[in-house]
Amino acid sequence: MPTRRSHHTAHSLPGFLTALCVLATHLAWVTAATQPPEEHLSPLIAKLAAGDLAFGVSTYDLSLENARSLGRSDLDYVYVDMEHGPMDFVALQTFLLGLTDRAAVAEQGSVAQTVTPLVRLAPYGRESPHWAAKQALDIGVMGLIFPAIETADQARRAVQSMRYPQRRDARYPEPRGLRGSGPTAAAWFWGLSTADYVRHADTWPLNPAGDLMALMMIESTEAVRNVEAIAAVPGVAGFYLGPSDLSNSLGVARDDPGVEAAIQTVVDACVRHGIACGITASEVDMPRRIAQGFTILGGGRAGGGLPTAVDAALSAGRAVRD
Repeated sequence: MPTRRSHHTAHSLPGFLTALCVLATHLAWVTAATQPPEEHLSPLIAKLAAGDLAFGVSTYDLSLENARSLGRSDLDYVYVDMEHGPMDFVALQTFLLGLTDRAAVAEQGSVAQTVTPLVRLAPYGRESPHWAAKQALDIGVMGLIFPAIETADQARRAVQSMRYPQRRDARYPEPRGLRGSGPTAAAWFWGLSTADYVRHADTWPLNPAGDLMALMMIESTEAVRNVEAIAAVPGVAGFYLGPSDLSNSLGVARDDPGVEAAIQTVVDACVRHGIACGITASEVDMPRRIAQGFTILGGGRAGGGLPTAVDAALSAGRAVRD
């Protein structure tokens, strides 16, 4: 038969456990609220989120040697050009593996990439990007550049191709994601569990914790006319200018003042909407483009390492930043 003391304890235990659980929940909430935000795995996004400039190159060369060279070149990003180069996803996967620098991972104590891998896809805005986006993302790329985006609807479809369908209680449900679930290979490349990969694999800055970038190429008169509406699409991280195609669309030479006027219109829209703006610039043009408001600066095309002219362009840009 229980004593009076043990009888009192037995009746009080549920209340004690409840109070303990409430206290633990409160402490967990306080801890989470006071911890610094989780770091970005993409150095390109980390730079832009901090208000810094980002520098990179494009490449057709998907060899392991080129990947290793670029991975150690102090770049923020490299984009593989599959618009004008082959849509070779097997070679792309090899290239991504070549970018994996285990020594850097050990040194920095983080699985964050040393260089953000992007892909410029072949399908234009007027075509469906979904199948190509899925292939590239499921391999592990951390951002996509969509060519010839001319309307807000095209930009929205591009963003949707990169996002997983959101849960009912998601904080950022729109644009509705249409990406199919197949994260195993990408999670392995990112160095995450599949659950953590899915959590990170959302478009920034729509989702501030996301590590995927959706960049729209603006390269036609129609795109310039619609630039405000395109910039306002949730999930669009920024624009990348295509001056040569833009001049062709305008029907003028590349050095015509109308081309620069159109470029300025695009940059102004980026600034108003708080999104990134990218362009490829030479050593001479780099300071002017930075002063103009560009935040993603490409030095040109690399293959087998950085050509002298590309290295000079990047150095000129970093000198302005520093």
